[in-house]
Amino acid sequence: MKRPDRNRTASFDVDAQRTFTPLCPDELPVPDGDAIADELNRQAELARFRVGSKDAHSPKAAWVTDDASMIGAPGVEGDNVEEHWPVHAVPGTEGFELLPGLPRPADYDFFVWKGVELDMHPYGACYHDLAERMSTGVIEWLKAREITHVLVGGLATDYCVKATARQLAEAGFGVILNRAACRGIAPDSTEAALEELRAAGVQLIDSVEALEPSA
Repeated sequence: MKRPDRNRTASFDVDAQRTFTPLCPDELPVPDGDAIADELNRQAELARFRVGSKDAHSPKAAWVTDDASMIGAPGVEGDNVEEHWPVHAVPGTEGFELLPGLPRPADYDFFVWKGVELDMHPYGACYHDLAERMSTGVIEWLKAREITHVLVGGLATDYCVKATARQLAEAGFGVILNRAACRGIAPDSTEAALEELRAAGVQLIDSVEALEPSA
């Protein structure tokens, strides 16, 4: 695959936080989730801008449960919540922090914090709500800078990465999902997510080495 024009490309680190790795085993650890920082940094070198996102959740959120049988169960009717999850990504905790080796949020060109409201738990980083009416501003920010392509990686492939990549594709960007810069929660749901993204027009690569320099 030809490498897109760097001046019109952004790199997106989706929720690359310690909460989704074995570094925080009591939160929502994704297998091998702590191994993607180097690849995220490599893909950022191919882009003019680097954007990122974080979950930022209160332990009192409507979707929080400490009942293992409730994890993944439907959320409260009428809330912006699809499923219940254990406490994770609480500001001020280790889980909230980005992976070791990544820049500080202040060093990104644009950064999104999502899920701050107690009754809202979005997956994609482009909208604050599940109905996708309340923009986080990242789509508008990228379009204002004439970005045409977005390299995407982060955690987890089958949830927040999938939703973010789909939202970007629906917004008209050429989206390239870097599988080496992602990890999924489970093999079956990860493969299903990748098939869904292919159907949405997202291009998949195994690593940045798959992107050939433009002539």
